[in-house]
Amino acid sequence: MSRDENGRKLTVFDECDGKVGHREEKCHSCMTPDGWKFITTALGRGLRKRCPHCGEGGLFSRWAFIERCSVCGLIFSRNAGDTWAFTILGDRVPVAAMIVVIYFGVIRSHPVLGVTMLVALGALVIWTAPNRWGVSIALHYLSRVYWPDPADPIPPPPATGSHP
Repeated sequence: MSRDENGRKLTVFDECDGKVGHREEKCHSCMTPDGWKFITTALGRGLRKRCPHCGEGGLFSRWAFIERCSVCGLIFSRNAGDTWAFTILGDRVPVAAMIVVIYFGVIRSHPVLGVTMLVALGALVIWTAPNRWGVSIALHYLSRVYWPDPADPIPPPPATGSHP
């Protein structure tokens, strides 16, 4: 890993303006997170079932999960089970909370309305599952970008000019 003039290790977040460690073909300056824009872009791409890194490749083939992006080569889940925490916290817990609220809050006082709401929630959960899983993959991608592991390289953005 390269170091700057003060001996500090350069990361993907360092600006590449000709300082030590700048290599044009491996320049990650366009990956520099500029606050909420970077986060919302990655999450929006996940919500649209697209690669959170480049926004071009798909995350799914019908209902099947794809291992890597066909455009930029990003491996979505390097190790089996990497995205489980994001899936459980961002998907299962809110759905379970909605079921509890409907069951204990509505069904007790208005049974027909409660059952109707449960059926509607079930349909919505099935219909939006790939989108919610895409957001979980994007959250995992953001954790990899913000807390990088040297053994887990994130490819440079594609040359098409699309930036995260």
